[in-house]
Amino acid sequence: MRRITLVLTVLIAFACGEGGAGTTTEFAAPATTSTAAPATTTAPGTTATVAPAEAFPVEVTTANGPVTIEARPGNVVSLSSTATEMLFAIGAGDQVVAVDEFSTYPPEAPVTDLSGFTPNLEAIVGYEPDLVVISFDPGDLVSGLETVGVPTLLLPSASSLDDSYTQLEVLGVATGHADEAAEVVSRMQGDIDEIVAASTVPAGLSFYHEVDATLYSATSDSFLGQVYGLLGLTNIADEADDGSGFPQLSSEYIVSKDPDIIYLGDVDFGVTPESLRERPGWAEMTAVQNGAIVPLDSYLASNWGPQVVELLRTIAESVTAVSSS
Repeated sequence: MRRITLVLTVLIAFACGEGGAGTTTEFAAPATTSTAAPATTTAPGTTATVAPAEAFPVEVTTANGPVTIEARPGNVVSLSSTATEMLFAIGAGDQVVAVDEFSTYPPEAPVTDLSGFTPNLEAIVGYEPDLVVISFDPGDLVSGLETVGVPTLLLPSASSLDDSYTQLEVLGVATGHADEAAEVVSRMQGDIDEIVAASTVPAGLSFYHEVDATLYSATSDSFLGQVYGLLGLTNIADEADDGSGFPQLSSEYIVSKDPDIIYLGDVDFGVTPESLRERPGWAEMTAVQNGAIVPLDSYLASNWGPQVVELLRTIAESVTAVSSS
């Protein structure tokens, strides 16, 4: 139950702006004596000029304001599963010395018992970090780390793909991997464009995404909902939006909307396609009768890093299967 509650907390943070979600993230390198021409990288909605990878100090501005990083960090602690994925994706994995208990991807990430939800300042400092990355700031963690002289980047839950791209580039600058980060962003954009272009979605094809067994879902205003929106699917949760982006639906509401496809983001917690038939009225639903129930990896359904491409690919393949059946 603790795991379910924490995953739900992260998902709701997509829409609620926990820790500053939706804020503009900027980054730049202070003037240096280097004669090398600065590299320029651009993500959708952002423009940034950054110094060469070895040109430190650099300054990045995230949800906790401007942060100066004096030298290339060699002891990075990540208390965000998405940030952990991003750090390894851009080639900074060998600089990461510790990650939180839920940073299970990639497999080589140095998982510890550090918590991103109830962080312990003393435990974090014990790893002698020269950079800490978090997705929200519970209990004044940022100020505590600042007091002991540890630069901290607050990279909150993304509200759009542009936010995800920007966070990758920020981490690239902060760790000395700006070029690699730009390549990851470009690859993500290309893969997403390719998946969308190859997908044909029948008009009005509807879906229900289940966050957990208490029937929380994700509307089109959430990051997760926007991923579905790339394919033009109709989200049955939109009419029930309570402003959070993650409304709790009733069983009767879902049955009445009779979605064409059901996506399960809670299979890791015991929900199965077979168990849906046991819910009152669900056995008669179109998706259940047609077997159009798609189990999703809970990591893919709750993070906003490069693996979002795989989430989109899974959704697109399921739409193709339903459309051709």
